[in-house]
Amino acid sequence: MVVQDLTTQYIAEFSQWISQYESWFVQALIALLVVISVHICTRLVLRRLGGRMQHNRRIWGESLLHAIRLPLQIIIWIIGLMWMADIAHLETNAVIFRKITRLHELLIMATLSWTVIRFISRWESLFLSLGPMNVPSRVDPTLAMAISKLIRVVVFIATGLMILQTLGYSLSGLLAFGGVGGVAVGFASKDLLANFFGGVMISMDRPFRVGDWVSAPEKQIEGTVEYIGWRLTRIRTFDKRPLYVPNSLFANISVVNPSRMLNRRIKQVIGLRYCDSEIMPNILADMRSFLASHPEIDDNQLCMVNFVSFGESTLNIQVYCFTRTCDWAKYLLAQEDVLLNIVRIVHEHGGDIAFPTTTLELPGSAVSGMGSAEEMGHDSPKQSIVAKILARSH
Repeated sequence: MVVQDLTTQYIAEFSQWISQYESWFVQALIALLVVISVHICTRLVLRRLGGRMQHNRRIWGESLLHAIRLPLQIIIWIIGLMWMADIAHLETNAVIFRKITRLHELLIMATLSWTVIRFISRWESLFLSLGPMNVPSRVDPTLAMAISKLIRVVVFIATGLMILQTLGYSLSGLLAFGGVGGVAVGFASKDLLANFFGGVMISMDRPFRVGDWVSAPEKQIEGTVEYIGWRLTRIRTFDKRPLYVPNSLFANISVVNPSRMLNRRIKQVIGLRYCDSEIMPNILADMRSFLASHPEIDDNQLCMVNFVSFGESTLNIQVYCFTRTCDWAKYLLAQEDVLLNIVRIVHEHGGDIAFPTTTLELPGSAVSGMGSAEEMGHDSPKQSIVAKILARSH
């Protein structure tokens, strides 16, 4: 209050000093010089503050300084020009200066609203530039973008209503007209409204956020979320193409968010030869011991190694476990190490990985010139001669 009273006193004394000049042109010129001086001082102060903010790197301070830098200078000139216009109006009583007070109010309101919008936009850009690892855990980029958009819309609507009220329009009548007209507009733009409310629900429910990997197989949608707007969401596919999806579509499809997985799963089926059936229990036991001690396998999750089925030419063993990491590259390295060690375990026990084979059993009468049964190593001449033909299937 003391500062305000002193400021008012100094302005009154300065105005009284200016009024002693008989010519309003001289008074307006002095007012112009004062405005220029204030403008120069303001720029110097803002420049010094800007230098300090670059060293501190504080989001709120840097956003506020960016927001007020240009609007503050504009407000100084608006006040100065209005001051000179008042001087001219008092001296000349010209008609052109009668509406100067209302114009002054409109310009000040518009500039202040612009300042708030600049602050919100700058804060949003700085917040998003920090990256997901440096932002507060309670505020993610998707929520920040939604809040900033909502504040900008509220400021824009409030400024428009205040300007209309300053111009003398009745807000009650305007709101009543908007309620009736809103029904017609709603029917005409139902798809646009559906996308708008779809964006609102994404911001509230947050099934995914900026930077998440999402997938919707039924619509062939898969990629990384780059931007969530009021009307559409931009997804960057894995071949680096932008995919624009209307927000209303997400209300009618199932979306998978692999970015929020806790582990990655290894599920492989390894086929052993039928002749390795006797050593299979030892192979299974060593596989279980290996996975239980592997540093990249999460022992808090399900881990199984079981003989599951008889194949056409293989004894099928299923390996089912989860890695600790969710990173795709690290997961592939862990899976590679597991598979290579499984092959090593099989070979250590004298077994091998099976490949498709075909066995043909030929009766003894159909084979001639192959020697007696004793020569072929059979105990009984009545047994069939078995010829195994191994062929790789392509």
